[in-house]
Amino acid sequence: MNLAIIGYGKMGHMIEALAPTAGFTVCARVDSKSNANGAALTRESLNGAQVAIEFTQPSGAPLNIERLAAAGVNIVCGTTGWHAELPRVRNAVERARVSLVWSRNFSVGVNIFTRVVNEAARLLEAQPDFGAWAWEIHHAAKKDAPSGTLLQLVEGMQRSGFKRPISVSSSRAGSHPGTHEIGFDSPEDTITLRHTARNREGFARGALLAAKWSMGRRGVHEFSDVLFS
Repeated sequence: MNLAIIGYGKMGHMIEALAPTAGFTVCARVDSKSNANGAALTRESLNGAQVAIEFTQPSGAPLNIERLAAAGVNIVCGTTGWHAELPRVRNAVERARVSLVWSRNFSVGVNIFTRVVNEAARLLEAQPDFGAWAWEIHHAAKKDAPSGTLLQLVEGMQRSGFKRPISVSSSRAGSHPGTHEIGFDSPEDTITLRHTARNREGFARGALLAAKWSMGRRGVHEFSDVLFS
């Protein structure tokens, strides 16, 4: 299976290193310097890619997805902070009859953690003495704060029935790959749920899993569809 890597930073290099273990041959690498306004994303430059994994910047991700879709390439997008543009992107993907798998976080552990948090929120909604908080820390270079993953966790808690206020906060420091913490506190006790990433490898393996799953599919999917559908 032929894979294009869009965004050749730390995540792009990690994906390239792990691609053979998932059955992929990397046939194209596109970095930000060569891809102003998506100009590098053509059928010719993608060199026969069947699927592309995109980890770039929020400002460029929607156009990159549109250009990849127009080139007939399936897409896995791990960029965060662009999801207000999802309706625009969905139109392009469906019109091109390709597939997009997107997520705010491609860690398998985080997606399972999300389900645990949602269940805790559902159970604790019936306990009015419990307040809730949501906190995360990432490396100093991360652009969006709160992280997309933390926002997704909070949204999931609310959809699960937890209607009381949730205190949300973020920290940015050093090279931390990511910790997300959800807590519930009452006068008598505290429940703390935490996921900590040790490195970027889990995100890369999840993105490769999504890329393999996308083969032969069409339409827009979330990573939870890959894991739980």
